[in-house]
Amino acid sequence: MFKTHFHETTTATPEQYVAGLTDFGAGRAELFGNSADDYLEVHSIGATEADVTEGSSGVWERLHYDWSDPNRVVLTTTDSNAWGGDSGHTYTFMRNPDGTTDIDYLVVREGKNLKGRFLALVFRTVGKSKLQKAFANSVKAIEARSYEPTTAGSPTPATDLAR
Repeated sequence: MFKTHFHETTTATPEQYVAGLTDFGAGRAELFGNSADDYLEVHSIGATEADVTEGSSGVWERLHYDWSDPNRVVLTTTDSNAWGGDSGHTYTFMRNPDGTTDIDYLVVREGKNLKGRFLALVFRTVGKSKLQKAFANSVKAIEARSYEPTTAGSPTPATDLAR
């Protein structure tokens, strides 16, 4: 099993980051490099949860998104061609007095087969920096898009409502 923790400070509010994280429209790969548009399939979506398949480069996972807690988003892997067990992602937000937000990001990868175990090994060695860079890039991309939650509770990007 591979488990790692990353931290970023952003000018985005927790609500803006959650809005970007839960934007399952076309162009998702611009925000999250490991989520290619051709892998993306939204099975269901509600006010505070979603069931989504996403991935890239031959690796996919079906995730249950839960953003019912305004300070935390939990993505639980429910199916995958590589990941099983306790695999998933957790984003925890803390508002700072200066208006910035600290984001703590936990990644858990438990390989369920040879492919998953190999990838977990890669992440433990040379791949961890790639995950860190992807997270930092997503934070910057979400800041640039100025996401805002809609009044109905479903997140949409403030700059491109037609997507």
